[in-house]
Amino acid sequence: MLSQGKVVLFYPPYDGPPLGAPLCLLTLAASLREANFDVVMIDAAIEPNYLTRIECESVDALCVGISVLTGPMIRGAIEVASIVKSHAPWLPVIFGGWHPSLLPDETLGESFVDMVVRGQGEITLVETAQALANKKSLRNIAGLSWKSNGQHTHNVDRKIESLDSLPLPAFDLTNFDAYEEIAGIRKLAYATSVGCPYACNYCTDMVFYKRRFNALSADRTVAEMIELVTRYRIEEVALLDSNFPVQLPRALQIARGIIDSGVKFKWTFQASTDFLCRMSEDEVRLLGASGVSHMGFGTESTSDSVLKLMNKRHQRVDEMYETARKAQLGGIRVTFNLIFGYPGETEADRIMTFQTMSDIGRQFANVSFSPNVFTPYPGIPIWPQLRELGVPEPKNLHEWMEMPLGANMLPWLKGNELARLQRMLKYFLLNNQIDRQQKSYSRLRYAVRFIVQTPIRWRLRSSNYSFPWELWLSNLSERIVLRRSLVTGQELPKETVNAC
Repeated sequence: MLSQGKVVLFYPPYDGPPLGAPLCLLTLAASLREANFDVVMIDAAIEPNYLTRIECESVDALCVGISVLTGPMIRGAIEVASIVKSHAPWLPVIFGGWHPSLLPDETLGESFVDMVVRGQGEITLVETAQALANKKSLRNIAGLSWKSNGQHTHNVDRKIESLDSLPLPAFDLTNFDAYEEIAGIRKLAYATSVGCPYACNYCTDMVFYKRRFNALSADRTVAEMIELVTRYRIEEVALLDSNFPVQLPRALQIARGIIDSGVKFKWTFQASTDFLCRMSEDEVRLLGASGVSHMGFGTESTSDSVLKLMNKRHQRVDEMYETARKAQLGGIRVTFNLIFGYPGETEADRIMTFQTMSDIGRQFANVSFSPNVFTPYPGIPIWPQLRELGVPEPKNLHEWMEMPLGANMLPWLKGNELARLQRMLKYFLLNNQIDRQQKSYSRLRYAVRFIVQTPIRWRLRSSNYSFPWELWLSNLSERIVLRRSLVTGQELPKETVNAC
């Protein structure tokens, strides 16, 4: 059968090493190929000359699809879309992914965007490509937003497709060697489900998937993971699921299936503590035995009032302790993600979170922390409140592009209050470093950390952060060790966070 045409898919550059090939493009590519389209996938993470490649590939393309996340990643999307339009103004440019789906009208307002694929895009993009190939109307394509003569049209939403009805992502298009060279590990990004049943007020997931949990069957998940790990010599599978163990029997069936296969590899996932706590100790040990090496949890705060503001009534402090304890029994590392600066949070709330998390870190060596300042992503439920509080809301792609991820856009977190929070964070992270990494220190580092450990813990308990001599001393020791390493050429022990 003759090809219906070529579709070019592009993933813009972003900060940090890639988890692997962009799964969103691989899923689109699989559905397009199944419908007899040729697909060219260009990932800026491994394609240094992606602009030249885009120009060459778009000459005879049917359309160019660009997947976009909120933040600096938009810069590369704008750059490529503008180049395509300057060389081939007739060629349709289609934006998809989280940001365009949440703000389709705003995205269509850009001169270099012709269409937006909203939400789950596999079938929508195939039908759009078929309409372009056959010069047919776009009006009946569910999930598509488009414009004609400056007028925006938003077709009806597409009914969610079961993941089991979709083909395996086109992993054969992936250059695993190139990603391994950049990341230093042969890793695979994979998803067994999308969606989360909870409705946290700061989260775009509940807006995007409307609290529907859509999962592959356990049998298909195990078969695919084993096949991919074996075929491509994968060391670690990073699950992109928003909340992997929502269906506990399914999660455990996957773990058992991996063990029964006899194939050894590491895998990681995100979850909420309540689901992990519903597992018995033996079931968590089962996860560890299957290769689970790390779990991430959106714990966010230990203040009941802040958790209520976040609409995280399912989140309990005692379950954070229990999650750490059970994960340690299973030999699994844990990261607790924290959010500070949420509207309505007081300093007393922050102090409570720092003190509780410091206590958890001291008790459980498998726990680390990832603190962040609240970021108002597009479409989240509390934007009406944020506007009333004076949070500046970007109005177009260029303004969203300038928003660094994790940047402080909060008018209530400025001046002395921001400086105090930053100092609290430094003490908290330094304390966590001391608890985690003493064995890897040089003698100088160890001596300095031993000296400052007790006063740092006192500061966290008393919330007294004036005259931060411990931070100065720790920072000085880092600089001295760095100078010595430059002279001797010895490699320094790597630390996960630079607290000072």
